[in-house]
Amino acid sequence: MPQLVIQSLDTIQNTAKEFLALTNSNIWAFYGSMGAGKTTFIHALCDAKGVKDAVGSPTFSIINEYEYSCEGTRRIIFHIDLYRLGGPEEAYDLGLDEYLETDGITVIEWAERAAELMPPDTIHIRLTRGDDEQVRTIE
Repeated sequence: MPQLVIQSLDTIQNTAKEFLALTNSNIWAFYGSMGAGKTTFIHALCDAKGVKDAVGSPTFSIINEYEYSCEGTRRIIFHIDLYRLGGPEEAYDLGLDEYLETDGITVIEWAERAAELMPPDTIHIRLTRGDDEQVRTIE
């Protein structure tokens, strides 16, 4: 996948659409420091998919589910935040492996906390801040 750049919040929707056009996996593992824009970009991805639910960080709930329609069929995006977990054992106890095997889209923030559980077809996405406060790079 080529490197993408979010120039500002005004362009994030276009970048989300570019990302969706390039991906062929339903498992997206996000990496990046606190404030890098992981949740904001995931929100833009959900908007691009047509999610009508309120999208927010699942830091405390750990897992949020969002519904969207694809060619008239109800689909689910599972948004998982592993920040509060102590490691892969807790992610396994949470049932992460089951979410990775669904036909929905599974989006994982702080994926490094359970990297060994990610299947081979996972898209690994690193967000980094640019010198300009609004710019983010997606690799």
